Amino acid sequence: MQVKRKMLSSSAILNIMYIPALIFFAVFIFYPFIEGIRISFTNWDGYSQQYSYVGFEKYWAMLSDKNIGTTIINTIIFGFGSTILQNILGLAYALFLDQQLRAKGLVRTIVYLPVIISSLIMGYIWYFFFQFDGGAVNDILAVFGAQPIDWLSSGPRAVWIITFVNTFQFMGVAMTIFVAGLQSIPKDYYEAASIDGANWWSKFKNITLPLLMPAITVNIVLNIIGGLKLFDVIVAMTNGGPGYASSSLSTMMYNLYFARQDAGYAAALGNVMFLFIAVVSITSLILLKRKEVKL
Repeated sequence: MQVKRKMLSSSAILNIMYIPALIFFAVFIFYPFIEGIRISFTNWDGYSQQYSYVGFEKYWAMLSDKNIGTTIINTIIFGFGSTILQNILGLAYALFLDQQLRAKGLVRTIVYLPVIISSLIMGYIWYFFFQFDGGAVNDILAVFGAQPIDWLSSGPRAVWIITFVNTFQFMGVAMTIFVAGLQSIPKDYYEAASIDGANWWSKFKNITLPLLMPAITVNIVLNIIGGLKLFDVIVAMTNGGPGYASSSLSTMMYNLYFARQDAGYAAALGNVMFLFIAVVSITSLILLKRKEVKL
């Protein structure tokens, strides 16, 4: 009887410890989410006390917005471009670090170092590299007699440069997850394959890649979510310009609220962006989970 009372008491204490987390979630996540849905049905400017409900007007406005198409394409490039590059480079570094190397710790630190820098600061650092006047890239071109290029003035070029910067900053995260995945694969499998005469590519295709699928799943889902909501690097390097040529859904939402003072439209765009990221990430998770092989 006393044992049962102690168990019930411990269970009650554990339940009480959930309460702060639930309050935090309700105040800082659930309430703003519900409030964002409500505001998307208004014409609120984000500052005044006066507003009225306009139904789905802000959602219909997206269909006739001449900038939304370019912004969605850019967002897809940021999301999927960064995901592909981060996984290829992260896996390459992980395979390199899985070898017996003396400088393994140094290489791992160098690749991971950009992760701890603020994305905004990282964006400004690369902005100074690619700026037209006095940029490091144009200075290097000048050494070889080439004409300077205004790298960030062209929308498509700026989009890929921003994708590269985002990849450069976060491929260390992908590398770390892949290294952990590689270390979980039993060495017996490779030894048995070697006895059967398998070469490096055969081992990679038939052992490493299938057993690395859980790490690939985690990396792809995290990279897609991070790339699709990319904001800081874009603001630092181009602020979405020229015009909306390098804008993402995040920067467009920011400009709608603060520049155009159209909080209703910004909230509607935010809700569409949330649904888009949720559908893409959940679909990716389900498809990739089916490919995973258990040890």
